[in-house]
Amino acid sequence: MVDLFADLVGQHEAVETLRRAAASAARVVAGESVPAGAMTHAWIFTGPPGSGRSVAARAFAAALECERDGIGCGECHGCHTALGRTHADVRFVVPEGLSIGVGEMRALVLRAASAPSGGRWQVVVIEDADRLTEQAGNALLKAIEEPPPRTVFLLCTPSTHPDDISVTIRSRCRVVPLRQPPADAVAEVLVRRDGIKPDVAAWAAAAAQGHVGRAKRLANDDEARARREAVLAVPRRLSSVGACFDAASALIAAAEAEAAAAVVESDSSERAALEQALGAGGTGRGAASAMRGAAGQLKDLERRQKSRATRSQRDALDRALVDLAGFYRDVLITKLQAPVPVVHTDTAQQSEAAADKWTAESTLRRLEAILACRDAIEQNVKPKIAVEAMMLSLWRG
Repeated sequence: MVDLFADLVGQHEAVETLRRAAASAARVVAGESVPAGAMTHAWIFTGPPGSGRSVAARAFAAALECERDGIGCGECHGCHTALGRTHADVRFVVPEGLSIGVGEMRALVLRAASAPSGGRWQVVVIEDADRLTEQAGNALLKAIEEPPPRTVFLLCTPSTHPDDISVTIRSRCRVVPLRQPPADAVAEVLVRRDGIKPDVAAWAAAAAQGHVGRAKRLANDDEARARREAVLAVPRRLSSVGACFDAASALIAAAEAEAAAAVVESDSSERAALEQALGAGGTGRGAASAMRGAAGQLKDLERRQKSRATRSQRDALDRALVDLAGFYRDVLITKLQAPVPVVHTDTAQQSEAAADKWTAESTLRRLEAILACRDAIEQNVKPKIAVEAMMLSLWRG
């Protein structure tokens, strides 16, 4: 038997909760009675980036569809298709742009109201539920308040703060808190699952600050390591006002390049598939007029792809800011002689030199400037303006 929750690193309490709930859900399907609260129709998975929110939701969805009494065997048709995102009764909502709109949510809620085709559960997994617009949140709330008998909603958000999820939705959901997994647990997964050498896995796990997916990229991708090295070189480059603006431009350009590389293949394949569906390349009598009438659909695709590219750029930039924050955190703990390991072991010399040069107060101000930049970008401040302001604060201290 395959452990569905094996990739949920360092979350033993959460895994036990989900296993018990899946077992209770199987009893409900079998027509048996279960204690009140043993299984509920709406769940929220919270935790910092890399803690495994979407991994937990996907594994739980598979366990709910498991055909062997909900044990989450990982081998049956229900488990395989749910994990592979092809199960007819499991729908995944992954925002391509900056938000999840009300139209998409209403359509999803309408489909989720139908009876499950496989006789078990209709499961709706909303990754990044903190990106729901207010109207989309209201549409979801109505469904959670009056749920169909066999529908389960699984929401993933960074926290239960009102900025991330509305208080009313939160009050109607069961919360599963996840924590940042320790570096040694992440390293163990990289070695066991991905065959990465132990020393490389240990370095990548520490550098990724507990983010399993990012640790895997750092261990396997030369370009990802090069981008990280460029980010960690920023503090040494800030020697003047002009250097601050140059560093900001370079950071923005690197994020844009990373995002473009990530979406170029999917963008081209999506456009080709749409054009083919609309009759591109056809030689029939109506082929040319059909393509002329398809301009609106192609324009809508371009709009969605542009929104997805913007989101991808901001995610890439945020990863760079997290790396940069890690450097200043290393400087601060070195300055204070805190009994914890540094994040970036390969720049320990630089952080030690900075600790000798800067005061703890100025280092903390620099760290706060990075966090303020992340917040500003999340509030839709233009990234270039936010990053330039941050660079000046990092230079001045």
